Amino acid sequence: MRTLFRGICHTSTALDRVASVLAGVAIVVLVGAVMLQVVARYMFSQPPAYTEELARYAMIWAGLIGATMSFKRRFDPALFNGVTKGPVWMRLGALLLQSLVVLVYLLPILWYVVFGPGMNPARGFLLRHSRTMADALPFSTVWVAVAVPLMIVLILIHLVARWCGDTGPAEPERDQS
Repeated sequence: MRTLFRGICHTSTALDRVASVLAGVAIVVLVGAVMLQVVARYMFSQPPAYTEELARYAMIWAGLIGATMSFKRRFDPALFNGVTKGPVWMRLGALLLQSLVVLVYLLPILWYVVFGPGMNPARGFLLRHSRTMADALPFSTVWVAVAVPLMIVLILIHLVARWCGDTGPAEPERDQS
């Protein structure tokens, strides 16, 4: 059982590293698109039509993937984050309450990502976006919308890792000299 728990914690940490790279790429794309927009607008008076849309989509990805990183590192505004000492029942109660809040918030969103009204998948968030094209870029907006279920799944994996004893990313070792 301990091996399973350790494996879940390692998986959570590995996914957090991937999320860090994705969020970093999204931030670079966001800053690059905004810089191109500013330079093209004020130096050439003719900004490309796609820069605003690209910056918006990169901001969505950076924000949602960044939320998973915040949850993993316990920077999220969680209830009872400071309950690390005290009786075991108090720590378990805090973890249970935190978990309940996360589940009550995220599971309905995940449900409506897949299913729409009347449990109709065709009216779900992702399938509606699969039929919508971006205004200035040549791709479907489903590539932007997929960040929502990805964020939810990553946070749920990090939550399970918390249940398995994950304490978050390891602190970097400091030189004691």
